[in-house]
This record gives sequence, structure tokens and C-alpha cells, in this order.
Amino acid sequence: MTLVRRNAAWLPEVFNDFFDNGYMHRANAMAPAINVIETSKGYTVELAAPGMKKEDFMVHINDEGNLTVKLEKKEEQNNEDKTRRYLRREFSYTKFEQTLVLPDDVDKSKIAASVANGVLTVELPKFEPTQEKVSRKIEVI
Repeated sequence: MTLVRRNAAWLPEVFNDFFDNGYMHRANAMAPAINVIETSKGYTVELAAPGMKKEDFMVHINDEGNLTVKLEKKEEQNNEDKTRRYLRREFSYTKFEQTLVLPDDVDKSKIAASVANGVLTVELPKFEPTQEKVSRKIEVI
């Protein structure tokens, strides 16, 4: 005698072998990894975002002086073929936003950002130390 397994959600199981493979990308609900590195000259923020282009990023300083990094990418697969119908159609949409509180020693006018090899790199230079010697007479009252 053969046991038959009954499941109320039969449709996804029928198509698991077809849809759950390496050819169909799944949406990732995890946030990108962020590294923050400090050197004597400044800070470097690295955000891993494979497959993203520089047009997908927006980096700015908000009204409170904090660094905001936004990532948004929308892909729609549109195959107009009237001879077939879709049983499952997936759209890809990625959205991420992170705000980082900047230290007081960051020179906000010299912040730079670049994208290479799937990594957004934001350079946050520190203020150049000024070696001003303040010598003055203090009046005693």
C-alpha cells in the first residue's frame, strides 16, 4: 500500500521543482551588510549591494547632519506573449534606507561616494587638526 500525502496548499508543491531553482531569483528580505572603518584621516562606510548601479543609490546629509543612504531598484519582467498565460509571475523590487549618525569630527563638506564591484563606498574625512596656539592675557576682575 502506498501512502498519499494530502496538503491543502498543493499548487506550490507541484511547482517547487520548477520555480525553486538557481535560475529564478528570489527577493531577499535582508538588509545589506555595512562596514564602518576608522583611520587617522577619516571614516569609510562600505555597503554591500551586488548587482546595483550608481543610479540605484542616493546618499545625502539630512537636516540633522546625519548621513542617509537609500537604495532602490525595481525590475519588471514583461513578456508580452498572447499564446501563453502566467501561473506565477515575479517582480523584483529592492528598497533599503539607513541613516548613520555622523561623529562631530567629520568634515561634511568633503564627503565622497563611489560604487565599484557591488560595494558602495562613502568616504568621510575628518577635520584637519589646526595647531592654533592661543596666547592672551586674561584680565582678573
